Amino acid sequence: MTSTAEPPKRGLRAFFNRLASSQSELEAQELREDAENTGATPIVSCSNRRRFCVAGTLRTVTLRPRGGAPALEAELYDGSDVIDLVWLGRRKIAGIEPGRIVKAEGLVSVQDGRKVMFNPRYELRPGGAT
Repeated sequence: MTSTAEPPKRGLRAFFNRLASSQSELEAQELREDAENTGATPIVSCSNRRRFCVAGTLRTVTLRPRGGAPALEAELYDGSDVIDLVWLGRRKIAGIEPGRIVKAEGLVSVQDGRKVMFNPRYELRPGGAT
């Protein structure tokens, strides 16, 4: 009797890769997989002046005035890159807090070398901060 099953090389390789990876690398990989599962575009692939849907975890949320008006800024990280989500005229948005998982859609622009999405449509996702 001959066996046609091959040894689980891929599973073993993944196991050893996980052992050799740092905690931050593992978290970044998990974020990339979660974003991909929601149908979002990796932030690293987003280009200037095009609409994209992105998803990830909010790292920071700050109130920073722009042109004399309030602006709520949040840094979204998906394991590949970061993008700043900016809501003009807002001081606070319920649920927008560090650690929260968010899916956002809007026009991406680049300002001072950073990707920015102004007044994005957003969806609070399960998991993360509550």
